[in-house]
Amino acid sequence: MSTASQVATHVPAADPAHPAVGAATSLLDAYAPGDRFLATPGRTLLARGAARPVPHDARPLDDRVKATLAEAEAAGQAAPVVIGAIPFDHEAPAALDVPAALRVAPPLASDPLIALPVGVPGAADWGIRPVPGPEVYGAGVASAVERMWRGEFSKVVLARTLELTSPDPLDLPTMLQRLARRDPLGYTFALPTGAGRTLIGASPELLVSRQGQQVVANPLAGSTPRSTDLAEDVRRAAALLESAKDLHEHAVVVDAVHQALAPHCTELTVPARPTLIRTATMWHLSTTVTGTLASPDTSALALACALHPTPAVCGTPTTTARQIIAETEPFDRGFFTGVVGWGNAHGDGEWVVTIRCAEAERRTLRLYAGAGIVAASEPEAETAETAAKFRTFLSALGAEL
Repeated sequence: MSTASQVATHVPAADPAHPAVGAATSLLDAYAPGDRFLATPGRTLLARGAARPVPHDARPLDDRVKATLAEAEAAGQAAPVVIGAIPFDHEAPAALDVPAALRVAPPLASDPLIALPVGVPGAADWGIRPVPGPEVYGAGVASAVERMWRGEFSKVVLARTLELTSPDPLDLPTMLQRLARRDPLGYTFALPTGAGRTLIGASPELLVSRQGQQVVANPLAGSTPRSTDLAEDVRRAAALLESAKDLHEHAVVVDAVHQALAPHCTELTVPARPTLIRTATMWHLSTTVTGTLASPDTSALALACALHPTPAVCGTPTTTARQIIAETEPFDRGFFTGVVGWGNAHGDGEWVVTIRCAEAERRTLRLYAGAGIVAASEPEAETAETAAKFRTFLSALGAEL
């Protein structure tokens, strides 16, 4: 196992003419439960051993992380990196630590071996229980829409879950393989969040990254399910680009990202209209916001904390949306719609919105999916959207609703 001294501030970009055969997939193959795995479009990380956990106390999270990284450097650890997960509730404990050993490789998409197929996890006879049921979720959407028409708030993101139970122990390595190989251009992760618990998923959404003075955020809001029929798939994509409801939902999120980043940047570029990105199961409206950092003391994590939670995962106004979520959702989100990622002592890092994910514990998986509810939302359509989003993880299990 490589040591943490091999962590680089900048991982070289893959050369298309000389792909790194096996470099990234070897880390994917080496993953075992308890490890920290994170693959982004810029790099692939595999960490083992929690050398220094980030403490939970009254200090701002960024200050605690900086102090933990400084302690690691003072103890002789070269180029330490923090990696892990931050919950939706910013007052709840994060699952972040400086690992004892870290291996870094180019991105999965640069490795030709990522195209090789992988088998289905062993357990095929899943017990599936929705929490809440689709009818209850739809009623929650209808209630939120009614309150929006009364002018109480303008958007809320409501989620539902699927509780999956397996007769056999969970095969996390195979799940991770299937998630990573289906969407190698996304953000795939498997991170321990407590004793015997693992947060695992494949998110399409970058909250924020920082490399030197360069800042990038890629908010997603407004989506539609993919179709296996090519003509219908193209029609759905075109309709999403023209959907007044989805364009409004997207604009609210982009404006919030703009407002949160502006105080930290000397320059900020925000495209006037969104583009499309696709995953294996969904089309999303996407805007790439780029900027130049005003101060080198502002870390990627500090920017992530300033942004989180965006209206894409919470709503607006934020305080009201949080209250509606607490009143409507019959479960604790935990790390769902939180943040996962990495950061180093120089302030560089990548932090990703924790969606398309599940929390695994023993023989149980809890899958999460949410939808942005605005005044034009229809309960049936939002329920269908969450069902489509579940497909990302269900396909990794060989399971169906």
